[in-house]
Amino acid sequence: MDDALLTSAFIRTLLSHSIPSHPISEAIHTPNDTSFTPTLQSHIRNLRFNTSTTAKPLLIVVPTHVSHIQAAVISAQMHNLQMKIRSGGHDYEGVSYVSSETRFFLLDMQKLCSIDLDMATETAWVQTGATLGELYYKIAQSSKNHGFPAGVCPSVGVGGHLSGGGYGNMMRKYGLTVDHIVDAQLVNVHGQVLDRISMGEDLFWAIRGGGGASFGVVLSYKVNLVRIPETVTVFRVQITEEQNANDVVFRWQEVATKLDEDLFIRMILDVVKSSQTGEKTLRASFVALFLGDSDRLVSIMRKSFPELGLRESDCIETNWVQSIFFFSDIPMGSPEEYLLRRKPGKLVHLKRKSYYLKKPISKEGLNEIFKKMVELEFPALLFNPYGGRMAQIPPNATPFPHRRNLAKIQYVLNWDEPGTEAATYYIGLMRKLYEHMTPYVSNNPRESYLNYRDLDLGINDHDWKTNYQTACDLGVRYFKENFPRLVAIKRRVDPGNVFRNEQSIPVIPLEKLGSVNILQSHI
Repeated sequence: MDDALLTSAFIRTLLSHSIPSHPISEAIHTPNDTSFTPTLQSHIRNLRFNTSTTAKPLLIVVPTHVSHIQAAVISAQMHNLQMKIRSGGHDYEGVSYVSSETRFFLLDMQKLCSIDLDMATETAWVQTGATLGELYYKIAQSSKNHGFPAGVCPSVGVGGHLSGGGYGNMMRKYGLTVDHIVDAQLVNVHGQVLDRISMGEDLFWAIRGGGGASFGVVLSYKVNLVRIPETVTVFRVQITEEQNANDVVFRWQEVATKLDEDLFIRMILDVVKSSQTGEKTLRASFVALFLGDSDRLVSIMRKSFPELGLRESDCIETNWVQSIFFFSDIPMGSPEEYLLRRKPGKLVHLKRKSYYLKKPISKEGLNEIFKKMVELEFPALLFNPYGGRMAQIPPNATPFPHRRNLAKIQYVLNWDEPGTEAATYYIGLMRKLYEHMTPYVSNNPRESYLNYRDLDLGINDHDWKTNYQTACDLGVRYFKENFPRLVAIKRRVDPGNVFRNEQSIPVIPLEKLGSVNILQSHI
């Protein structure tokens, strides 16, 4: 059946499962509609996947009611058509709206974005099409003493962020975003709407860090809000190699996880031109959020991290919303309504990777890394410290297993030039630095963060009969010892692998996992 006939047949099936009170017809967008391209492009955040040659869906369904999701799930199975599920579109490899399969359709959750706060219980029901910024705005309008421990980019979608783990600059105080999910609503493979009780604790566990799109369509999450002080403090201190950055970076590794849990200091390594020589040099930036006033912050820093040389004048006292702007390079003083912007200020081509730091890198090792970074000039490295609450929660409490590490390293590279030649060049630089870092970071396995999906690690073709090793390797990188449990849940709730993408949890026999050394004792 050609694409046109398949699309027509699929639409007929969707319409046949529509309910009169909420007709699905207005939620359907085909390439023949003028709304198709704007709808597709509205939540593409990586320009690498917004080209004329990028694979396009046969159609887009933008549900405005749960019945539209149910119809899409049932219809996808009847026509064996892959369904991609998109919330905010920030996924680095475009997995939520681009496919390696020949034909697919897009379920775009952007209009299912309601947020219901209950300040009496300090909870919120948040639909997965909402953005973090919309959630933050709603909280800020209701309370100066509440927040939510999630990411600092307001346009990130709730659906992907929460289902893949989620973290922000309060994680040393409050842990991961998923640690605050207390209930959920999910449409399963049979089109049923389940909550925590009806889905069971196994499935509820899986969709809090194991990737919701592997198990169903998550409609909404119920989350606990957290208490925050009215006044928080931020700072950014930058030091170059000429200013002894090596010693300060080394010391950060020793203290970042041991500092007061109210204090989160991100370290960013990048390459700039020296103000003294004009030559390229390594710069270390220390960007912090402290849940308290500047006096207490300076006192803590003088005692625990004097090498940074933090001064009172470096500190900015502000509120929680403005601290998000500070971390996101949004001008401080911007109105809170800025949180409601769904599109970032600038779209770029980008590539990301991740590693975990288990122990401090020696000063000699740092020198080698600095030399390589200066040689390549790009990319930058972002170190997010753990410790505090992160270290107190067991690695199997949620699918996210990486809590015992010193820090997560994110490899960051953006570029403006279009085309495959530019992409090949910049991604090549990223891969060179990634490989150069191998001796200094986690190995056996090389742990990676699910929400920083990286197709360089492999693509699961879902044909376990001939190739299950790639799926196992991916599973171990992202989930370590939690992977077998995720596979067992997947086999039970979605044996036909309806909910699949390039790196989703595979449907493979559990005995096949025995060939992966790290998993042998966990099956």
